[in-house]
Amino acid sequence: MHRSQGGDVTASLMQTPEFFDQAPSIVMVDALARTLGAAQGGVIEYCYLDAVKLAGHSCPTVAGAWLMTRVALARLYPGQTPHRGEVRVAMRGPQDEGVVGVIASVAGLVTGAAGSGGFQGLAGRHTRRDLMTYGVPMRGEMRFTRLDNGQSVEVSHHPEAAARPAELRMQMQAALAPQATTAQIDAFGQTWQGWVRAMLIDHADDPELITVED
Repeated sequence: MHRSQGGDVTASLMQTPEFFDQAPSIVMVDALARTLGAAQGGVIEYCYLDAVKLAGHSCPTVAGAWLMTRVALARLYPGQTPHRGEVRVAMRGPQDEGVVGVIASVAGLVTGAAGSGGFQGLAGRHTRRDLMTYGVPMRGEMRFTRLDNGQSVEVSHHPEAAARPAELRMQMQAALAPQATTAQIDAFGQTWQGWVRAMLIDHADDPELITVED
């Protein structure tokens, strides 16, 4: 629910699949947010819907980026709340290759890591600029490194670990055709999000979906 400028309470215009709210969230503590009074104690909870809003869509790539970030941070901060703005993120692929940029944007949302256009900090602290890099040789798909102790972990996403719906290809072709009907588009969207749901809910902790290189 939200209030219009006139003060009336109206229903939210955004309606999303229920599993968005069921997907695991990622809690961070951000010293900059605490300093500037944006969040009490600097604690910020990110939900999958935040990544969807950032990307403008929900797909296996966005889900994979979300889960890779979640797994990596859990490895770097076992039993602790990860520190936003204090993690460097490196991508194996160049920024303009395939979905590398999309994955990096999701990781950047959660960790605060940014490229050359990122926040330059306050009084020499809280810098996020140049914490995101591309084209870095590694075994994994992306690497997360703590700035305080240098500990790092590499992760990769394997969407095939969640079976692709058999009907998806034909439904996609029908939905993308110029003459596609509303029913065909809706059917494809439901199947597509069903696949994403399987990754985020059924395979959220599946070591076959997200692999780790310590």
